[in-house]
Amino acid sequence: MKFALIPLSLFLASGQAIASQVATEWYFGRWNCNIDGRSARMQWSVVNDPQTNCSGGVCSTTSGVRIVGRFSDNGSAWVPLAKQRSSSTTLNIRYLGAEQDNWFLRYDRSSNIANGWTTWRGNRYSLRCWR
Repeated sequence: MKFALIPLSLFLASGQAIASQVATEWYFGRWNCNIDGRSARMQWSVVNDPQTNCSGGVCSTTSGVRIVGRFSDNGSAWVPLAKQRSSSTTLNIRYLGAEQDNWFLRYDRSSNIANGWTTWRGNRYSLRCWR
């Protein structure tokens, strides 16, 4: 197997993307929530996500980042969330638990509160999150 050797000076000058350099969105960070009357927590962050690809015995790694979300309902285990779409005031979420569902939040900048809904087994429930 052959490996391509890249001088360290070229690697450092390549402008790697790292999570701390990504612009933040309104939903990033830690949130306290109320889901249908129960306390809950939600977190969104950007994490480093390098990708390595090999072809013909030569491997290369590119830098990258991805958005990671998670949700804990009433102190239960954290369950992953996926961002579907977002704007300056809305967030469409895919809950990735055992029964996957779509969620929605609308953010009010003046109150720093996001209101919306969750779904479970076809029923809609209120979701309210704040910092």
